[in-house]
Formats: sequence, structure tokens, C-alpha cells
Amino acid sequence: MNVFTGLNINASGLALERLKLDTISTNIANANTHQTAEGEAYRRKSVDFSESLKQVQQSQTDRLMPTREMSFGVKVDGIRQDDEVITSYDPTNPNADENGYIEQSNVNVADEMVQMIEALRTYEANASSLEANKLIIKKALEISKD
Repeated sequence: MNVFTGLNINASGLALERLKLDTISTNIANANTHQTAEGEAYRRKSVDFSESLKQVQQSQTDRLMPTREMSFGVKVDGIRQDDEVITSYDPTNPNADENGYIEQSNVNVADEMVQMIEALRTYEANASSLEANKLIIKKALEISKD
């Protein structure tokens, strides 16, 4: 582990939260979209992510030591689209099926706003941690100067 590992971890967290915010804003913008270019109602999207693990050697001097997994932040596994479909009865709508039902977006704006606030707070925490890491590196460089 070197001095820049913390910065890389913070950067991966910031990138993840930005992608989450982009996805949430897309969901909110399409909350009332009943028909997309594919002909169906908009379905909520969410970001799947996991911890980014890498194999590292226990010691740089002893090559016989076993390797272990070490966390290097987070990685995006993909953007998942919900399978849930919500229908409502509206026989006057031209897009209604033969029974008078129309598909609606499954986006709940209140839930999306809660997730947006959570993503904003997490982004802010990552930014604060990044600034603390930069300050630590700066102080270490100042100490080594004398």
C-alpha cells in the first residue's frame, strides 16, 4: 500500500456516487414517461457495485509470503433495470391494451429523493476524506523537507 491508495479509494467512491446521482436524476426525469422509444413504460434503473479487491503481497522484500486481498475502493458492476411493471386502467388512452390498461413508470419520486440525499451525503463524505488525505500527504512532504 502506498500513500496514493487512499486517494484512489476516495476517487472511486466519488465516481460511484456521481454515477448514482446521474441514474437517480434520470429516474426522476422519466417518472411520468409511459412510453419510451422501445414502446414500453420507463422502468427504474439502479447502480450495482461491489468492493474492488486486488491481490497484494504481504511484503515487498519476501517473495515467499502469501498474497492477500486488499480493498482498493469500489467498482461499478453495472446499471440494472427493474422488471416490475405497474399498470393502470385508462381505456381512453390510445396506448391502452385491449382490456384498457396502460403501463406506467415504476419510479417513486419520494424514494428517489431519499436516495439522492443519501448519495449527496456520501459524496460529501468522500470529498472530505479526500481533502484529509491530501492534507496528510502535504504535511508528510513538509516534514521531509526539513
